[in-house]
Amino acid sequence: MKKAIFVFLLVLTMMAEKSESSNQVNSIRLPADSIPIRLTGNFMDDYGISYTITDSVWVQHPKTRYHIIKWNYPEEYIIAKNDSENSSAAGLFTRIDYTIFADMEPYQWGFCLSVYDARSESFAETGYKADKKNPRKGCNGFPFSRMKRIK
Repeated sequence: MKKAIFVFLLVLTMMAEKSESSNQVNSIRLPADSIPIRLTGNFMDDYGISYTITDSVWVQHPKTRYHIIKWNYPEEYIIAKNDSENSSAAGLFTRIDYTIFADMEPYQWGFCLSVYDARSESFAETGYKADKKNPRKGCNGFPFSRMKRIK
């Protein structure tokens, strides 16, 4: 009986590991050349705040920085570590959900800081997820910040 229970638990453990590794396919760390080009560069949101976004850092000018840990391209979110010099939530973790807009020129896409003060990368990733189908209220009850490219 003990041997059967051991085998059963071993099989469950192997299945959990396989399931966990298959979930990681959507959360891989993407090389810079596969990051959506439309999300990198210089932008201004509909509140007049400017941003510079690269494959590894998201800067909300003048002084707020998020160091990008992971781009989840299929599910359209970014996991980042807040810079230690940020005025709020320094050193904590952030989830930035984004969505691409159609017919909303000059705004091309929008984002939501879904989680901005998580104690770990995994808490940021598994915490609140923005409602991308409702960009007017899907960011914790607020609208997504809409982004337009600037030079």
